Amino acid sequence: MNEHNAPQSPPTLLRILGLAFGLAVVVGGMVGSGIMRAPGVVAKGINSPPLILLAWVIGGAIALISAMPLVEAGASVPMAGGAYPIARRAFGPTAGFLTGWISWLQYVASNAFIAVVFGEYIHRLGMAPGMSTSLLAVALIAGVSLVNLLGTRISGSSQSIASAIKGAAFIVLAVVLFASKHAPPMPAPADHVAALVGVTSIGGLVMAIRVIYQTYAGWDAAIYFSEEVKRPDRNVARATFGGIAAVMLLYVVVNAAVLHVLDPAAIAGSELAVGDAAKVSFGPIADTVITAMGLFSLAAIVNLQTMAAPRITFRMAMDGAAPTALARVAPGGAPWLGVVVASGGAALFAATGSYESIVRIYAPWTMAAIMVICLCAIRLRVVEPDLPRPWKMPFFPWVAVVGATIQASLILVVVLDDPVAGLESAIAAVAPLPLYLLLKGAWKRDAEGL
Repeated sequence: MNEHNAPQSPPTLLRILGLAFGLAVVVGGMVGSGIMRAPGVVAKGINSPPLILLAWVIGGAIALISAMPLVEAGASVPMAGGAYPIARRAFGPTAGFLTGWISWLQYVASNAFIAVVFGEYIHRLGMAPGMSTSLLAVALIAGVSLVNLLGTRISGSSQSIASAIKGAAFIVLAVVLFASKHAPPMPAPADHVAALVGVTSIGGLVMAIRVIYQTYAGWDAAIYFSEEVKRPDRNVARATFGGIAAVMLLYVVVNAAVLHVLDPAAIAGSELAVGDAAKVSFGPIADTVITAMGLFSLAAIVNLQTMAAPRITFRMAMDGAAPTALARVAPGGAPWLGVVVASGGAALFAATGSYESIVRIYAPWTMAAIMVICLCAIRLRVVEPDLPRPWKMPFFPWVAVVGATIQASLILVVVLDDPVAGLESAIAAVAPLPLYLLLKGAWKRDAEGL
């Protein structure tokens, strides 16, 4: 057969992303508007500056510990889709499907929510007053989707540039705050009684722990692109650990800078503590500066999540766990139908406001996905001891046990705090299971024909 007449393989994901991209998605996945709001919540529960900074260090350490089993499993199963392919290999197709489903759904709901907040920030800047926040949200999702459809090289470069700009902006802000004078201390409220040294209340401490955890969320982003990152056997580990360490340092520096300007009492309960500190340095223009930083951060996170979600459905479709059409890849490497479906879902949620009900219940899903990976790392060591492991966690299995226990404890705290939302979260997690069981045979046969 003439080579010109030979059948052509369908386009697939392209291995064109480097370590810089891996670091960018880890840093970009964590650093967002959360760090601007979190210090106010933390200071409401912890009123000692040294303990506040220690809490942020502990939060980073927890992320590093939880990342160890993820890096081992991710480097051993270097496929796109995050936790999905790892859960499938360790516990079978059904566990893999459920893990992939909750990962995909939380990305779609999160994108809708973040895009609406983006619209609110646009209005805070006095821009586009004639457009609703929902319409602005849909416009952002559409624009980011277009960037992703142009190809992996373009979307990857945009994420790397955006993460670098975000990090640089926070560093500049911290330098300016450190150069500012300390504001006059605020008197403690008359009814203030410290229950513990440095801690206002147990409830406040628990809330501080929760918000710190949420602000570090996103450190697992690198494994979603394992089929596109060069040398995933080593770069997944480098990107994950390097990104967490860099963000931990950034968070500690930003909090130290805020505490240099304001006492804990002055920022406790603030909805935008970093903005309050910036007002001391920048004056009236501070709101514009902080809002612009938040606007850029939100757009960058939507871009990242628009890249990640289609990688989940791509790998699921390749394995016969989703419709085969979702495995279609454009010549530039973008799983184009996956981008369209994920972005269409996010746009629908944003336009109708239905994202609010999902965002309220999705916190356990992210924790469950990390917990599953910790358990997968243990199981794979047992059932596949000869599986190549480019990076192995120390103190096996205790690091994975600690990581799984941390995530299980956080799920328990969230569910106890809102049992109704916890029940709804569980129902949503298993809702598509009957459809999967009904169609998995047909999907599998279609996948075998790819």
